[in-house]
Amino acid sequence: MMKKFIRLLTVMLLLLSVLGGCKPKEKASVSTDGSTSMSKVIGALGEAFELETGTTVTYNATGSGAGIAAVLEGRCDIGLASRNLKDEEVEKGLVGTVLAYDGIAIIVHPENPINDLDLETIAKIYTGEITNWSEVGGNDATIVLIGREAGSGTRDGFEDITKTKDKCTYRQELTSTGDVITTVASNPDAIGYASVASIKDTVKALTVGGVAATEDNIKNGSYVVQRPFVLVTKKDVTLSDSAQKFFDYITSEKAREIISSTGVVPAN
Repeated sequence: MMKKFIRLLTVMLLLLSVLGGCKPKEKASVSTDGSTSMSKVIGALGEAFELETGTTVTYNATGSGAGIAAVLEGRCDIGLASRNLKDEEVEKGLVGTVLAYDGIAIIVHPENPINDLDLETIAKIYTGEITNWSEVGGNDATIVLIGREAGSGTRDGFEDITKTKDKCTYRQELTSTGDVITTVASNPDAIGYASVASIKDTVKALTVGGVAATEDNIKNGSYVVQRPFVLVTKKDVTLSDSAQKFFDYITSEKAREIISSTGVVPAN
């Protein structure tokens, strides 16, 4: 009886070991976190990479500041920032690699008669020196200032370029590019700023000093309201095989056409 029991137990253990060895292999993945403005370009690159390699690329749209923090804390493979890294971030061991350049469109409601503003006028509007659209040739209506939340790469870029850092008198500070576009689209008196790559026909993008926010004008530098899209990694931390392959893929010549198709200008 004991011999039969031992044989039975041996067979069961063998079966368990075989079944244990047949567990499906976990699918490779890469995690990205950060700038909401980079959703379109990272989405397109992630989809193409997954089709080619079978590796899943996840994207957590938290904003540039949060994405940078996620890299520092080891909560993602690659951070995404729509601004250059600050000196104190570099001192913490972070490395920024420019993926592309994106124009920041100055947007108004489609019914707004204004089509062009120069950089100085935009700054005066956002700092409250100009408060009525009639002062710049528009309707007699109070200008409603829409912007992004503190820590947003788009906000940092806009305020650096317009020299309005800590001077803007926002009516609303929103947490995503999509929210800014939706809010401006619903208010004829509003003005906002958003990534050119994300603009929809529900809003109107103004020319700035007579220059439109086109790919060619961003590339040649004549459209001045532009900023970099940056991949953030940590200097002394080796990326996983999957993350390194994704990083190499999206910074290669192969990815240029995909990047351009999303409305931004490839850096390489």
